[in-house]
Amino acid sequence: MLMRRLERLIDPFRGLPDSQPPESVWRFYAHFLREVRGVFAALLIVGLIGALVEVALFSFLGRLVDLARETPDGSFFARHQNELLWMAFVALILRPLMIGAHDVLVHQVINPSLANMIRWQNHRYVLKQSLSFFQNDFAGRIAQRIMQTGYSLRDSAVQAVDALWHVIVYAVSSLALFAEADWRLTIPLLIWIVGYIAALAWFTPRVKQRSVVATDARSRLMGRIVDGYTNITTLKLFAHSQHEETYARDAMADQTDKVRQAGRMVSAMDVTVTTLNGLLIAGTTGIALWLWNQGLVTTGAIALSTGLVIRINNMSGWIMWVVNGIFENVGQVQDGMKTIAVPRRVLDRPDAQPLDIRQGEVRFDHVGFHYGKGSGVIDNVNLVVRPGEKIGLVGPSGAGKSTLVNLLLRLYDVETGHILIDGQDIAGVTQESLRAQIGMVTQDTSLLHRSIRDNLRYGKPDSTEAELHEALRQARADDFMDLLVDSHGNHGLDALVGERGVKLSGGQRQRIAIARVLLKNAPILILDEATSALDSEVESAIQESLEALMHGKTVIAIAHRLSTIARMDRLVVLDGGRIVESGTHAELLADGGLYARLWAHQTGGFVGVD
Repeated sequence: MLMRRLERLIDPFRGLPDSQPPESVWRFYAHFLREVRGVFAALLIVGLIGALVEVALFSFLGRLVDLARETPDGSFFARHQNELLWMAFVALILRPLMIGAHDVLVHQVINPSLANMIRWQNHRYVLKQSLSFFQNDFAGRIAQRIMQTGYSLRDSAVQAVDALWHVIVYAVSSLALFAEADWRLTIPLLIWIVGYIAALAWFTPRVKQRSVVATDARSRLMGRIVDGYTNITTLKLFAHSQHEETYARDAMADQTDKVRQAGRMVSAMDVTVTTLNGLLIAGTTGIALWLWNQGLVTTGAIALSTGLVIRINNMSGWIMWVVNGIFENVGQVQDGMKTIAVPRRVLDRPDAQPLDIRQGEVRFDHVGFHYGKGSGVIDNVNLVVRPGEKIGLVGPSGAGKSTLVNLLLRLYDVETGHILIDGQDIAGVTQESLRAQIGMVTQDTSLLHRSIRDNLRYGKPDSTEAELHEALRQARADDFMDLLVDSHGNHGLDALVGERGVKLSGGQRQRIAIARVLLKNAPILILDEATSALDSEVESAIQESLEALMHGKTVIAIAHRLSTIARMDRLVVLDGGRIVESGTHAELLADGGLYARLWAHQTGGFVGVD
């Protein structure tokens, strides 16, 4: 029961504000560690007592030697009973208690929860980044940095606390104990302390710098490997295994070289510290023996000083590695911060309200957007889509059709003008409520690597089994559902679809996506090449379902295959980010403009529409 209480001292999923982590490394550390300051305060106290106990054991050793030499035979235990009991208490009870408390705090309280608390908060923040954030980096590298940052921050903080007291307590206590025996015993230790600090000051920043470089090289290597795995189909289709091997090998060779450079510095540091430690042991032991020979110190002082410097020798190597481990972890935290502590580009206003749709009118009012380039893409677009109206967006590639839809979804913020839904500026409503009211079927359908059921319930989380099956039937996806079996033996709705849905054909993925939007039943519907992955027979079969899906909704459809949107209420033709034509299919054909030319190219002048 006590252990479970202690293990719950850090809640990884505590409800905290979803704010941007600081961009300064020390403020980044403070941002997370202040949430667990009570646990780290306890670790500091336990560490202090534990370090004092360790030094006390060496003091006991010297004291025992002197007591044994000074006490007559047969009366040792009787004369020193109380002092011996105190020594036994420290060694047998207090020391195990402090070590146990330290281990519980580190291994039961901090290690399991702190890293995941940091990962959880960073994941929540990154998950709400803009679309461009994820388009500018590898998904695998983003995930790796979130995972590694939590681990590195936790380890470096714990290591710093552990090292702090051992350095301070051993240095101060040793000087005090040596000075108590004879001030000359402190000379080698003082020289060693100065040399050790100088070695730390010289080597640590260089080891840190090379560790950061090696970490960057490892991130590039990871990015290249993940990129190859993610696009494995393209790699195989173009028979480029050899090219991909070379691409990864170059990054691996660079990473190996950077690690070797860091290793050289570590080796030089190790030799330097070992040399300093040798001088400390020889100097202290030599002076102690000389002082004893002169009758100036006791035999116990030799045991104390020799034991302590050997312990300091062992500890110094550990401290040096810990310090370098700390800075290596700090370097990895800094590397992770480059991805994590980035301001979001699309933000909800502090006073943002949920979107309230009563009719479904969509208005683009002098909208301009250029991806920060200053011109092009979308230029001063004015468009009103009336409630329940179904319009088709038409135009050549790069005309701005998909960008206009992305702006409506607020995946990007408009640079000029406004987009309004039922008179509400979408910049002033919450992003979650906006996207909850818009259903969309895209050209490149991507499914989550989960079951068919889980993917469908993204549209409506509380869907019943009957609703799931009805949506599949309407999307004409029920005919292949019973045939699906994954590698774990799951069937039908329970079958896993693979990463991005790779275990399904393009047409199957598209029909699952349509069923998902049927379940969502949002008042505004966007179809971006919704039937492009379907063959003519399947497209014809689900056309009736699409008609039912569009009934009573405001619909914006994009299609390069013009025959799929020719029957829309109105067609809007975009070219160069501007609206150049608008009207019905028949009206635009009669005008003989861009739409008529596009239609003639696709039909060859022979196919018409009723």
